[in-house]
Parts: sequence; structure tokens; C-alpha cells
Amino acid sequence: MLGPVILAASRSDRMRRLISAAPVTKQVVDRFIPGETVGDIVPIVKELTDKGLELTMDVVGEDITTPEQATAARDAYLELIGRLEGLELGEKVEMSVKLSMFGQALEGGHELALANVRPVVEAAAAIGTTVTLDAEDHTTLDSMFAIHDELRKDFPQTGCVIQAYLFRTEADARRLAANGSRVRLVKGAYKEPAEVALQQKHEIDKAYVRILRTLMEGEGYPMVGSHDPRLISIAQELAHQAGRKLDEYEFQMLYGIRGDEHLRLAAEGHRMRVYTAYGTDWYGYFMRRLAEKPANLRFFLRSMVSKG
Repeated sequence: MLGPVILAASRSDRMRRLISAAPVTKQVVDRFIPGETVGDIVPIVKELTDKGLELTMDVVGEDITTPEQATAARDAYLELIGRLEGLELGEKVEMSVKLSMFGQALEGGHELALANVRPVVEAAAAIGTTVTLDAEDHTTLDSMFAIHDELRKDFPQTGCVIQAYLFRTEADARRLAANGSRVRLVKGAYKEPAEVALQQKHEIDKAYVRILRTLMEGEGYPMVGSHDPRLISIAQELAHQAGRKLDEYEFQMLYGIRGDEHLRLAAEGHRMRVYTAYGTDWYGYFMRRLAEKPANLRFFLRSMVSKG
């Protein structure tokens, strides 16, 4: 399987230099990351929301090694929120954050990440929207869930992400569904050992359906993070069985992947939110997009061959 190889490359400085230097890379990266600055991304926000889509915004970057970098990441999100305020889009545009960007892996990282993310959540609430805490590798999740619980005391709409391939996730889903959380369910995009995660696609798909049923039947707000047509159909059926209205759950897909499906679901009355990343530190995000789906990797390789 190429996925684990690509995920390993996402942590390689040598591969980062090689891929970043390839002339074709920027063209392909632009498919998934439509801008580097807030100024670049505001027109994209307007374009997508005018089409009836909703967004969750991600400022890319995970390799934080100093508290000053973590503070800069916080400030980048505050700048984004400041620009969104004038658009008056409310919950149509939320934020997704990785706590690693806010210093989670540094000394005293749990407290540092909480201190940095809280002003972002407060600022988002002030303009009528919210924040979702992205899931990262399994070693970070206890801290992420603890921060999620702490933020929800004052900002109950704060969301979190769970990953179907982890053995722990079915229990996490039951807890989150019972306490009324906003939860995005994804398959998982990190290289995890067999001791903690399923390794076979068909097993991950089955776990995804089991967990999604738990979320649909629970008290929270499910966010279906998938591009898989079969899982999207299953999600619609599970929502129907659970008696959920169209505004009581949503679909989420990545910018640059299955754009026609985004519009189709929105036209049918579904809430369809597009995960839209921007920024200059794009490498880790880009490599995970290649690892998630063979078609993305084929697209990149064909581009390198045709332009090389």
C-alpha cells in the first residue's frame, strides 16, 4: 500500500525539499490549497458561499517548534476571523484547528495549546460561528478531547473530529454522542500502528458505518467527513432512520475533491461544508491528501510527467 509510504514521506525533510522544488508542485497544490494569505482566500469564501456551500477554514502548518510560532498560528486565525466578520456569514464559515499548531507538542503543551486556542474560539463565537478541533495522531487525542471538554463549558458548539480506523473511536463516539457534541467523523489520515488502528480499508469502512450509526442515533450533531459515494448514501439512510432533518447533520468534503458532488448535495437541501485550507506551510496537508486517495496521487504523478 502506498498510503503509509506517503505518510512517512510527509515527515521527511529530504522529501519536503524535493517535492517543494519540483516545478509542477505549485500547480497541483493549488488544487487542494487555493491561497496563501487571507487576501487570497476571501474571494474563495465568497464564491463558495454564493453557491450555497458552507466552509470550514484551516490555516495549514503543523511543524511548530517554539512558543512564538504557536502564538503566530493563533494570530493567523484571529486575522482570518477579523476578515470574516465583515462578510457576516455566521456559522456558514467555521474554523478547523490542529492543536499541534498551537503548541501542543511543546513543553507544557497541553496548557499552551488551550491558552492559544481559547481566544480563537472566543473570537469565532463573537461573529456567530465556531471552531472544530481536528484529530491528529493517536498520541495527541487525550489532550485534544480534554481541551474540547474544557472549551465546551463556555462554548458548547465547539466541535471535534474522530477517526474511524482507531480502536478507541467507538467508545469515544458513544461518549460524544451522549453529551451532544458536534462531531466530524473521518476515516483517518495518519500512519498508525496495528496496535491502535485498523489497517484494512474494508474493516475501516465497516467501523465508519458503526460509528456513524452511533452519532446519528445520539444527541449531538454529526458531520460526515467522506468523499465515498457509498458511505454518503449510507449516511443519508442512517439519518432517515434516526429521524434527523436535513439541518440536523451535515456532509463535509475537501476543497478540490468531488466539487460537483458538493454542489449536488447542497442543491438537494443538505448542509454541505467544504474543508478549505490555505497558507504557506502546505507540505504535510498536501501529502496526506495524496495518501488518502490513489486518484490524488495519480493526478500528481501525471502532472509531474506531463510537465517535467
